Amino acid sequence: QVQLVESGGGLVQPGGSLRLSCVASGTIIRFNAMNWYRQAPGKQRELVAGITTGSSTNYADSVKGRFTISRDNGKNMVYLQMSSLKPEDTAVYYCNVPSSAWYKTDYWGQGTQVTVSS
Repeated sequence: QVQLVESGGGLVQPGGSLRLSCVASGTIIRFNAMNWYRQAPGKQRELVAGITTGSSTNYADSVKGRFTISRDNGKNMVYLQMSSLKPEDTAVYYCNVPSSAWYKTDYWGQGTQVTVSS
């Protein structure tokens, strides 16, 4: 029922910027917290950034000060603005609706590849 579609990934040089977008259907994000995760080959999926229904944000230490999560409730979208990108940021990035009192399980998008390389 819940569908998430990410876009905006690609190849960028170190120090560059990208903005990832996630559009949700089957749910109204105004009433949900939203997260961005990432996973590199051979590594565990990790939480990169989260935003609450009250627009409070949290970030992994590795991206704090470089990434910004935001939401547009009118468009039912969440964004991840990434700046000062490093090769270590290379991963597949996933949009996520976390489990809650309303949803028994997490929901995930298909992922979008971000590659930071010179």
